[in-house]
Amino acid sequence: METILYEQKNHVAVVTLNRPDAMNAFNYDMLLELGQVADAIRINPDIRLVIFSATGGRAFSVGADLKERRTLTTEQVKRNIYKIGEVFTTIENLPQPTIAMMDGFAFGGGMELALTCDFRIASKRSFMGLTETSLAIIPGAGGTQRLPRLIGESKALELILTAKKMTAEEAYQYGILTKVTADDQLIADTEAFAGAILANGPIALQQAKFAVKNGMNADLQTGLSIERKAYELTIPTEDRVEALLAFSEKRKPLFKGK
Repeated sequence: METILYEQKNHVAVVTLNRPDAMNAFNYDMLLELGQVADAIRINPDIRLVIFSATGGRAFSVGADLKERRTLTTEQVKRNIYKIGEVFTTIENLPQPTIAMMDGFAFGGGMELALTCDFRIASKRSFMGLTETSLAIIPGAGGTQRLPRLIGESKALELILTAKKMTAEEAYQYGILTKVTADDQLIADTEAFAGAILANGPIALQQAKFAVKNGMNADLQTGLSIERKAYELTIPTEDRVEALLAFSEKRKPLFKGK
């Protein structure tokens, strides 16, 4: 692959957007490669957490590749919109916890990729926003749906209809970012946050994510039923027994994801 870099560090998958000359804008080839990586991660039991990042230091991603877009037919534009939506939904539905590590600009589709992740950590120098209405289009990769679910309808409408470009601090105040870090601490702070998650039972992490994500789209009683079934899946695991043993022995548990 050329437009996506992939590395697995222990149990962490690091997926890096790699079109720095285009500020990591999404062309069709990049979407295909990103989809292939996401599909592979989804079925890999050795991966317990995923970090999405980007090369270049200028942008996480500025969204769709507008230079490519000008050369496409109407049918090809529709193809790209369908593909980006499909790929981003796959990422949103990954069983593993996901973190967007954002440094620089994150506009349009770049912001929408971040919204598919469970957590978003950004450097102070970052700017972001769903700016599509300034180009006479609308967010087409889930932004009109995921942003209001995250921060509420009124705030989401404000940001989308004004095409507001936010600083990282503003995005944090809106409730979009999990954390804002010093520019030179982004990687260290993201790894520390990931470490706090990875210290816990891998199966429990996936089941907790499943219960929250699916329960949010259901009524309370259905959500409670989803939670019970997810809990039941953790009962027969070796990790649960190991956690109890480690507690009694006053040591850290050694989880195996079994």
